[in-house]
Amino acid sequence: MFTKEMMDTFTDLDLAVYDCIVKNRGRISRMPIKELAAMAHVSTATILRFCRKCGADGYSEFKLKYREHLEGKRDALKDDGTAELQSFVNQVRSEDFQESIEKAFQYLRESRCTIFIGVGSSGMLGKYGARYFSNVGRFSLFIDDPWLPVLQDLAENTVTIALSESGLTSQTITIASQLQERGSRLISITNNANSVLARMADCNISYHVAEALVNERNVTTQIPVIYIIETLAKKLYNSDNP
Repeated sequence: MFTKEMMDTFTDLDLAVYDCIVKNRGRISRMPIKELAAMAHVSTATILRFCRKCGADGYSEFKLKYREHLEGKRDALKDDGTAELQSFVNQVRSEDFQESIEKAFQYLRESRCTIFIGVGSSGMLGKYGARYFSNVGRFSLFIDDPWLPVLQDLAENTVTIALSESGLTSQTITIASQLQERGSRLISITNNANSVLARMADCNISYHVAEALVNERNVTTQIPVIYIIETLAKKLYNSDNP
């Protein structure tokens, strides 16, 4: 429902509304417009403008479309996902995607330490990424504790790779912000190029696949994330071993 083209038009206030909606997707169909406005700290007029950007004439129509959208995503899991992967493969060939990969590679090539961060499913991918980078000869660490104090300046040329499908995970944003404040460059890998994490990053790599839910739990494919991690690691290895 929330396409890349649509989200490109979102303002900061729109993103605040979007954040509240995706975090309360099970309640939105029963939530009055004033309650959503209060939760997002915006006006009801902002909510109505957001609905129009999403192709709905009003809030009631938006709630109906969003409910149908969520129900449709559950049905989509019956498919084998080939269409989604083919769409990603086509995206990999695009100039914008390759430029993002190259920019991230340049940051990493100059780094002496790579820190992966993420929670939940993204956390497991972060552990995988740290191990994969280490396997190709790059010193890498993984952090998933948002309360871990970062009290000292980091080693020179440290790069953080933040993983978050939504780009809105508060714990990941907290860790990323702390590491940035201590001098680390930030690369984000997200499914949403307009998310908070993507916007705060020095370089964002977005993969834009359809979000999938099962009983309001996110089961969006993470194959693109693995591809991105392995592609960057292989480029680093080839650069280090010409």
